[in-house]
Amino acid sequence: MSHQLLKGRKGLIFGALNDKSIAWKVAELAVAEGAEIVLTNTPVSIRLGEINRLAEQCGTVVIPADATSVADLEALVDGTMEHFGGRFDFVLHAVAMSPNIRKGRAYTDVNYDFFQKTVDISALSFHKLLQTLYKKDALNEWGSVVALSYIAADRAMPGYNDMADAKAMLQSITRNFGLIYGREKHVRINTVSQSPTMTTAGQGIDGMKEMVGYTDRISPLGNATAEDCAGYVLTLFSDLTRKVTMQNLYHDGGYSSLLPVME
Repeated sequence: MSHQLLKGRKGLIFGALNDKSIAWKVAELAVAEGAEIVLTNTPVSIRLGEINRLAEQCGTVVIPADATSVADLEALVDGTMEHFGGRFDFVLHAVAMSPNIRKGRAYTDVNYDFFQKTVDISALSFHKLLQTLYKKDALNEWGSVVALSYIAADRAMPGYNDMADAKAMLQSITRNFGLIYGREKHVRINTVSQSPTMTTAGQGIDGMKEMVGYTDRISPLGNATAEDCAGYVLTLFSDLTRKVTMQNLYHDGGYSSLLPVME
């Protein structure tokens, strides 16, 4: 049932690869709730994924962009403003990748060139995006930017590797840029720490399948699904959360408030 929570709103969504992606679910629900959107991903992800099908379903366009490239981000924001005929209201940053995880490198044996790529893709890309939006004055007053994080930014988690460090940096950028953007433009910036979710990217993390089962068993409400996360993100895009900013918000069925449980 639609409540038209985002009626009249316009937004940019990064990172939809296929229908397992949280960004995909956010895009679908945003349109169902009355928003207009623009989709973006890297050219490689567009070619290998199914984002064009999502664009057709949502009646919108896909603008290719490498989120680590300032030039690409500038062209993306310009293209998005041209598509909408002006400023827009919300952005989802769902961009993360660790070459060390993909290559099976242990945290005690990381490749530092890979590490720098992890940070650039998963954290610095967020600063580059926010700086581009800020300099171009692309967001309306009381706009909202949300990035996806994970509990491993705050707790030690085996297998999450250098991605944990990148997510910690992502949350720091959220606070520091959120202070400036909030004071000057009333733009909100938050991260959501979602339950472990079997997205295409999540499946590549060592032990993720076991982690999903464990957290689902012990979380009071069970794991939050990708669809659940989309609903939560939409509240952060809406006027219902106008005074929420600079926060890392757990959306994990209560897992983050539990002591470890021996099974």
